[in-house]
Amino acid sequence: MKELTAILEAWFGQTGQPAALATLVQASGSTYRRPGARMLILPDGQSVGSISGGCLERDVIEKAAPVMAQGQTTLLTYDTTSEEDLVFGAGLGCKGTVHILLEPVSPGMPAADLLDFVSQLFRQRRSGLVATVFQTKGLVPIEVGRRLMLSLDGPASGQIREGAIHAKILGALREIQTSGRSKCVELEMPSGRVDAFLEIIHAPVPLLIFGAGYDALPLVRLAREIGFHVTVADVRPAYATPERFPEANAVVVIPPDEISRLGLTERAAAVIMSHNYLTDRAFLKALLEVPLRYLGLMGPRARAKKMVEELRQEGFTASEASVLSRIHNPVGLDIGAETPEQIALAILAEIQAEFSGQPGGRLRDKKTPIHSPPHGRR
Repeated sequence: MKELTAILEAWFGQTGQPAALATLVQASGSTYRRPGARMLILPDGQSVGSISGGCLERDVIEKAAPVMAQGQTTLLTYDTTSEEDLVFGAGLGCKGTVHILLEPVSPGMPAADLLDFVSQLFRQRRSGLVATVFQTKGLVPIEVGRRLMLSLDGPASGQIREGAIHAKILGALREIQTSGRSKCVELEMPSGRVDAFLEIIHAPVPLLIFGAGYDALPLVRLAREIGFHVTVADVRPAYATPERFPEANAVVVIPPDEISRLGLTERAAAVIMSHNYLTDRAFLKALLEVPLRYLGLMGPRARAKKMVEELRQEGFTASEASVLSRIHNPVGLDIGAETPEQIALAILAEIQAEFSGQPGGRLRDKKTPIHSPPHGRR
């Protein structure tokens, strides 16, 4: 989440000079980053984002200079599967192969169109689909680096206009829209083959923190560092101020019965932590009406159960079991957190696990690859 936001800020914040965009489009074996990772290289050699754990960036930055100068897209391949791997003298040892599309960025070029498209998605807090051609074989009438871009409720755009290729790629994009997972595809054409990386790009996940107390401060800071779009909400004007939460994207004073103004969707996460029983219960009642992806409630189980019992007595129709199953309470993963900073870490780790569809256990106990399955729904 944060990587793309930082790349957009760097590109649109500079003076319009040519840059280069490196995109990891295909990976196999053990690699530090997965397809979709990006790095923007600026004319002075500075970079934003990453496509590995730091072992490939220097070489990619060096190769970006002629790409910017000549305006020519290229596909880089790094194979670290050899036992004698001493790539660039670093001994990478990741035992994987990565393919990185390195392309020039200047107005009117496909990479610039991509950044414009993503920027629009982020401003509108929407999701979109992108197909990037990174390799062709035979006499296929399309250039590497061309794209087809599609907002989930809008028309297609991009540089792929040839009828048969457009139709096949559009159909493949619709498939990943249904599956919710990015992937690489090989599309056979009468005159050759097109290899494309298909990805789902989501705007930063909205995280709403209901409660502007002292322990919300580290939660806001860490959430913003990770890349969430953070809103702090409270009923107390003295607490909910932009000066108190300078890192938040928004700070609002709002009563629980008006949370519809916040535009919550099924992609949002919310944490209730005002520490006032009646206020927390009122926010809980309002948020249970929204199909949130994650709903956390700070405090002990007995407190949450009492709230639910009272809501049912007031006419809330859902069963106690179904309501409690929706609420993450006590909130956060069990990491022995005590301080506000540690609790913030535990909460965000649980939210990340929920959004990635992972159980949140120890990696050493995981029997399947760390990055499998890739690109879970967000």
